[in-house]
Amino acid sequence: MAQPTNSFSTYDANGIREDLSDVIYNVDPTETPALSGMSKNKASNTLHEWQTDSLAAASDGNAVIEGDDATTDASTATVRLTNQCQISDKVARVTGTQEAVNKAGRNKEMSYQLVKRGLELKRDMEKSLTANKAKVAGNDSTARVLAGMEAWITTNADKASDGTNPTAADGTDPRNDGTQRVFKESQLKTVLAACWDNGGKPDCVMVGSFNKQKLSAFTGGSTRHDKSEDKRVVAAVDVYVSDFGEVKVVPNRFSRSRSALVLQKDMWCCSYLRNMATHDLAKTGDTERKQLICEYTLEAKNEKASGIVADLTTA
Repeated sequence: MAQPTNSFSTYDANGIREDLSDVIYNVDPTETPALSGMSKNKASNTLHEWQTDSLAAASDGNAVIEGDDATTDASTATVRLTNQCQISDKVARVTGTQEAVNKAGRNKEMSYQLVKRGLELKRDMEKSLTANKAKVAGNDSTARVLAGMEAWITTNADKASDGTNPTAADGTDPRNDGTQRVFKESQLKTVLAACWDNGGKPDCVMVGSFNKQKLSAFTGGSTRHDKSEDKRVVAAVDVYVSDFGEVKVVPNRFSRSRSALVLQKDMWCCSYLRNMATHDLAKTGDTERKQLICEYTLEAKNEKASGIVADLTTA
């Protein structure tokens, strides 16, 4: 059927108001499991310092002669470690006109932009904290850079034959990537055992999406059985129970997807010289500018408690 003659329809009208939803949809991820899971500390200088120590190796020869004079055991100094405080920021700029017009989905444009910038800044921090980057002292023309997790872990590592660990557990150089290989359960077990042998108690394995699925295929020492009447298929492993305790399997969108970080979370800390704060910037015209800024670093309390399975395939 055709529309009756001279019917005035929406196709003819000019004054129809727009139908714009008052909701803004954003599916970009905002979870930061490394930053959220580690403890927080206070830094008091741009070069943040801490100390580690170790016990003498256990000996089965500690037997002394009855009545003999006591001999003094050698003492070792603590190890003094440092990391640079990195400054990260996000800046929002909004015109006076944009604040004045009637907007959909938000009342004040600057407030909305600052919420977005805050989430973006947290994502940047997550990527920096888990990165394979060495620390940079910086100068008047070079920004300070913190050493990320992968530049600290040297003791407990399973890597490709042509990959190399950082030369020292002090954040001064990154690891060199080797040929990528498939993530296997034996690699994870090797690293967990090494962590335990060195006194660590890992409680988290952090992986990207591809290797989260690889880990979910690990069988451990058992075969899975599903009830025939159960219409669900369980294909995920969220907790891996090893010979040395349970570790939670945590997917991370911002850590390197080619690495599986085996972490004792209480041995990592984010130390803040300046907490995240917002500042007004100078007004130079009909715009408003605000800077969201944070100064922080990664404290690797003792890298021997954690480990890494490196050089993994990602597709």
